[in-house]
Amino acid sequence: MSRPGPSLLLIAALASAAASPAMADTRFLSFDASDRTTQALTRGVTLEVERGWFGATSVKNLFSSTSRGSARFERGGPDQVRRVLPQGAADGGVYSILADGDGRALSRALCPGADEAFIVVGRVRAGHPLTIETVGRWADGQFRHCVSLNYSYRGEWATMQGSSPARDVPAAFGNN
Repeated sequence: MSRPGPSLLLIAALASAAASPAMADTRFLSFDASDRTTQALTRGVTLEVERGWFGATSVKNLFSSTSRGSARFERGGPDQVRRVLPQGAADGGVYSILADGDGRALSRALCPGADEAFIVVGRVRAGHPLTIETVGRWADGQFRHCVSLNYSYRGEWATMQGSSPARDVPAAFGNN
């Protein structure tokens, strides 16, 4: 059996490094509600965003910027989530809202009556506005668009290496 060439070894090393969480850049970006509907539901939010090697972002947690509360997300969801988005909605990553912590309360606030809730997060970038679309799955199996949340960029939290609001203030955000 022949030995792999240098280019194959380089590709394998890059792939394993990209998969390593140590290489991810974690940032905490804060956004203010930019319309009445968004303000009534969430006011302001801080997103824990993980950015990979090639600029791809993944949202890990949401923290309320104005009150106590947090919710965790899991990347991925059914294809039906994208199909019910309103015409012209920005495409983005689909996330399931996890029921632990304040996730169940957030799901109920965003999609009252739904058994399960999902968010579609547009491109998350510092200095730019953000739109989050919410979709619910009801007991009859139907997926329906719930609400569009619009935010303006507020700023970025400065954190010490390895710290996060969830670890620094566990009483405010619960166990994460």
